[in-house]
Amino acid sequence: MTSAFALMAASAALTAPAYADEAAAKKWIDSEFQPSTLSKDDQLKEMQWFIKAAAPFKGMDINVVSETLTTHEYESKTLAKAFEEITGIKVKHDIIQEGDVVEKIQTQMQSGKNVYDGWINDSDFIGTHFRYGQAVDLTEWMKGEAKDVTNPGLDVDDFIGKSFTTAPNGHLYQLPDQQFANLYWFRYDWFTNADYKAKFKAKYGYDLGVPVNWSAYEDIADFFTNDVKEINGVKVYGHMDYGKKDPSLGWRFTDAWLSMAGNGDKGLPNGLPVDEWGIRMEGCRPVGSSVERGGDVNGPAAVYSIAKYLDWMKKYAPPQAQGMTFSESGPVPSQGNVAQQIFWYTAFTADMVKPGLPVMNADGTPKWRMAPSPHGSYWKDGMKLGYQDVGSATLLKSTPADRRKAAWLYLQFIVSKSVSLKKSHVGLTFIRESDIWDKSFTERAPKLGGLIEFYRSPARVQWTPTGNNVPDYPKLAQLWWQNIGDASSGAKTPQAAMDALAAAQDSVLERLEKSKVQGDCGPKLNKKESAEYWFNKSAKDGNIAPQRKLANEKPKGETIDYDTLIKSWPASPPKRADAK
Repeated sequence: MTSAFALMAASAALTAPAYADEAAAKKWIDSEFQPSTLSKDDQLKEMQWFIKAAAPFKGMDINVVSETLTTHEYESKTLAKAFEEITGIKVKHDIIQEGDVVEKIQTQMQSGKNVYDGWINDSDFIGTHFRYGQAVDLTEWMKGEAKDVTNPGLDVDDFIGKSFTTAPNGHLYQLPDQQFANLYWFRYDWFTNADYKAKFKAKYGYDLGVPVNWSAYEDIADFFTNDVKEINGVKVYGHMDYGKKDPSLGWRFTDAWLSMAGNGDKGLPNGLPVDEWGIRMEGCRPVGSSVERGGDVNGPAAVYSIAKYLDWMKKYAPPQAQGMTFSESGPVPSQGNVAQQIFWYTAFTADMVKPGLPVMNADGTPKWRMAPSPHGSYWKDGMKLGYQDVGSATLLKSTPADRRKAAWLYLQFIVSKSVSLKKSHVGLTFIRESDIWDKSFTERAPKLGGLIEFYRSPARVQWTPTGNNVPDYPKLAQLWWQNIGDASSGAKTPQAAMDALAAAQDSVLERLEKSKVQGDCGPKLNKKESAEYWFNKSAKDGNIAPQRKLANEKPKGETIDYDTLIKSWPASPPKRADAK
């Protein structure tokens, strides 16, 4: 009897973990993974797949890293714990500053030593990853070596950032994990005030509304700063920005500010042959940044973008803006004395809808709205109009195969259909088309100031990350804040600062060309020609960049009524190309 009991106990011990894992999955599904686009039964089936696929890696400790965002904090604090309880794989998910993520992934790529097993790394690296050949080609990997650890429910075509993480060879190198856009933010309650509307119309000859072009943005900034001046005894400003010479100043510009002005060529997700960084491409090869090599970094559209940035900050923003960094400036509009902001990240939405803020109504609805950004005078239809940050699951070949597979399971888990809708609700960032159109967001939309309406809109496709033209994001990105910082501080004119940036970028491209480290898609610089040569060539070829300087960089302001704009957008999801 004793032996039989011991045998039964031993047998139960061997099978217990599977039951315990499934029990943990049910607990998490019931207590945390709601709402979901899947039924609870389908969620459990997906978790059962993870349990089975993770069995060979049970007991392993892996390390993953991402930048500091609400979405990633939720992954680190909650989803990593859920993954461990369900699969038996322990994850240390570090949250560090974006610049540190860039530095550490550079370290692993350069040294070949494993720093992290999995990365949530901006898709801005797509041009870097496919050229250096150190990131795992996910398309090939999922079909081959990683087939046994690739979730059969991983519907890649449902990811709205798929085109941003696909290289020129058509292969996926990164899997979107979160994304947020850089939009226009404004005080809806002030813009619909009858007195302000009448005074604005009398002065400018058109309606106060969402600015379609930079001329209107400038007029509105001037109106609130110099005509309205005070609201309820508080000094108000028509604009907000930041200008401290700091690495975060680089994002202010590489995050597609030049494209909003009209720099680059037509094309989505990025202009071709010249992109929004001003880099010209021939095939998959970058061939120059400066106008004399056919690029547009120091062309009239780029210089105009810097001049407007500086002019508006000086005239219409709070005086302290000039000395602020990105993180310091972010909360300022929520304090209630800013009328609009042309460069505002939707990642701030969760912090902007907190009860009790001066920009919130008592019923929980915001006094503000977000809308598509206005464009500069050089912009043409068919060009991108802003930036989306797409943090994406990335694996490096230098990570040992078993650790890479275990990390891949975790990275799929945090974007799985079972958890992605809840994650979107927590961090207010989206990765799946199906999540955006879920009824839970239809119900929540009135309290999110236009976030849902924008992500459901056809306008969304014009907001894209840095693309394939940028061959070494870490090396090139750091040049921006250093050179534009000279314009921000007054040390250089906008033209001199952009000339210096163009020369610095071309110098990096030249070094990459000489090293031949990037193979057939590495840089190969054009010979220098006159600006007039390239202006004529772009016109002859039917392209835009580089453009000649416009005789009038401030055409008449144009606005649109916010409510009219929203009503013009579709109210049902688009049909998928692969739908049966």
